[in-house]
This record gives sequence, C-alpha cells and structure tokens, in this order.
Amino acid sequence: MARHIYSCPLRWSDMDAFGHVNNVVFLRYLEEARIDFMFRLAPGDGSPSFSGGSVVARHEIDYVRPLVHRHEPVTVESWVTKISAASLTIAYEIKDPDQVYVRASTVVVPYNLEAQRPRRITAEEKTFLQQYLEGEKSEALAA
Repeated sequence: MARHIYSCPLRWSDMDAFGHVNNVVFLRYLEEARIDFMFRLAPGDGSPSFSGGSVVARHEIDYVRPLVHRHEPVTVESWVTKISAASLTIAYEIKDPDQVYVRASTVVVPYNLEAQRPRRITAEEKTFLQQYLEGEKSEALAA
C-alpha cells in the first residue's frame, strides 16, 4: 500500500527552552501532513467531500527521540490503519532516513458542518483512503 510523504520544514519558533522541538509543535506537523494528504492528493479536483468538514476525535503520540533545529525538513509519512463507517485512523512517523522522532495516530471523523454532526464516509472517500490502508483490516473492506 502507498504512504503519503510530506516534507515538513522546522521553524525557529518550534524550539523550546531546551533547544528541541516542543512536544505540542509535533501536533502542528501532523496537522500539516494530514491536510496535505487529505486535500492535495485527493481524487478529482483535490477536494473530496472531507473538504466539507472533518474533526479530530483522538491523537496518540509516542515521542521516540528529541528533534533539534536544523535547516533540513523532516519527513512525515502518513498512512491509513483503519476505516470504519464514520471514522478513519491515520498513522504517522516523523523521521529522517536513519531515525524516527515521533510515531503517532489520529482518529478523524467526517463532519457535516451544516448539520453540526458527524457523517458517514462516502464511497469516493473510501476508495481514496483504501489506497493508503496498511495494518488492521478495514471494516469497510470486510463489509
């Protein structure tokens, strides 16, 4: 299966008093990679119905090693580990070729902004997401 690759620049303001990327900043890196994955690589015109809205229901982050400021960007690899009827889980690694700094996952729920409530994943979204499915079997595939 495919993985989405995002090159994430480090900013001087990302550093904390100890000279490494602050733990909270990694959430922003994950967000940048997720948005790039969900919108830029989407089928058609780059605007799947996720562009209508989605919300983050959960984050899990394992900080493997400190990341210090440098001019070279880090790579954020993203892939899907689970697709259900009304949510998906995206896994990530923030890394260089020879080491991993962070392993994380995010549960994303498609959201109907007008109705102000969660909605189901569409067939178009499922087709796109299945290209990136690794790991656990998808409920959508089993159905």
